[in-house]
Amino acid sequence: MLSLADARERCEALIQRARRAGAEAGDAVYVGSASESVSVRLGALEDVERSESESVGLRVFVGGASASIGSTDLGDAALDELASRAVAMARLAPADKFAGLAAEELLLRGEALDLDLDDATERSPAELRRLAEEAEDAARAIPGVTNSEGGGASAGRGLFALATSHGFSGAYAASSHSVSASVVAGEGSTMQRDYSWRSTRHAADLPSPDVIGREAGERAVRRLNPGRVKSGPMPVVFDPRVANSLVGHLIGAMSGASIARRASFLLDRDGQKLFDSAITITDNPLVQRGMRSRPFDGEGLPTGPRKLVDAGHITGWLMDAAAARQLDAMPTGHASRGSSGAPHVTSSNVVLQPGSLTPAELMADIADGVYVTELIGHGVNSVTGDYSRGASGFRIVNGELAGPIAEFTVAGHLIEMFAALTPANDLEIYRGIDSPTLRVDGMSIAGD
Repeated sequence: MLSLADARERCEALIQRARRAGAEAGDAVYVGSASESVSVRLGALEDVERSESESVGLRVFVGGASASIGSTDLGDAALDELASRAVAMARLAPADKFAGLAAEELLLRGEALDLDLDDATERSPAELRRLAEEAEDAARAIPGVTNSEGGGASAGRGLFALATSHGFSGAYAASSHSVSASVVAGEGSTMQRDYSWRSTRHAADLPSPDVIGREAGERAVRRLNPGRVKSGPMPVVFDPRVANSLVGHLIGAMSGASIARRASFLLDRDGQKLFDSAITITDNPLVQRGMRSRPFDGEGLPTGPRKLVDAGHITGWLMDAAAARQLDAMPTGHASRGSSGAPHVTSSNVVLQPGSLTPAELMADIADGVYVTELIGHGVNSVTGDYSRGASGFRIVNGELAGPIAEFTVAGHLIEMFAALTPANDLEIYRGIDSPTLRVDGMSIAGD
């Protein structure tokens, strides 16, 4: 993997080659990564894996048309050929009046902020194995756990560099460290599995593998002997590890590209109040050591914090340059890039801010409801907002968690769900999209 300086140089060199080949404008990206992971099962080493990859991508504009091409060969001869092919492809492509680089006056100027994303700690395979074994051992020590799907630990580092023909050049690196465990409780047809994991930028921020393993084991045991739930309307409480998916559906619908295609259930709802006035959802790409932090976006624009939902109102769309042109608006610094293709919209560190009630207080007045810990399937229509997913979790009876339940479906409409949403105060930030426990009244349950 290249250094930050060398990655920028390769991108700048590729742009120069493209201009010499006839490109009117363009941008180039470098994406590199290296990672090592170790997995164990039942105390024995199961797998050791190391992967390294690096690639460059070039996007060029000729006569109102564009073309993108990528390569894993970073040599001078390969870059010459890449530039020539990209320009030839653009000359054959249809014109697109919305395609183009972000406006020059919007580009990030000066050096990118240091967000402390890159940890110099190196973990040996032996140390990764120790972490994986400790996580699995802690999970298997929980009474009721009968088997294991394994413990794992990994460490890696990635690098992203971008250069444009109109003056931007930048690069940043980010590391990652993770530990996980997945175990089985029970015997025969009554077996249940569950897991736990954590991933951080810095090794020092990881919880103890014992904590992760115990959580996995306790979750699996809690799911033993699930019952069924009767069909009907009732309140649904979403555990934090699935509650964030509701925020994810909102973000997907706020994509400017989806709005421009008229393929979003939020169409014509810009600025409307969709949530209770106590709801605020933030997006902050400048969080120190954040899992989705970045100092600039995939088009070279500066990034910054904003509220996606403010006092219950959505605050506008997330846009790259192309979507902004289609909607006659300004790009928002949410463009993301891979080593091939055009930019697309992504969010950063998104948080649904907590409420004032504990989870117990949030459930206290529910006589009959469900608490969801796992969602299954992809039954969400991003165009209409219809929501229907398989689920498992626990019954709520007279304000208390009762026995485990499985094989039921929760259904509703996302607009109605947002309006009925109430957050608890148990927010933990580590997933990238984070939410406390959420209660949504009036959902439809399909069970027995």
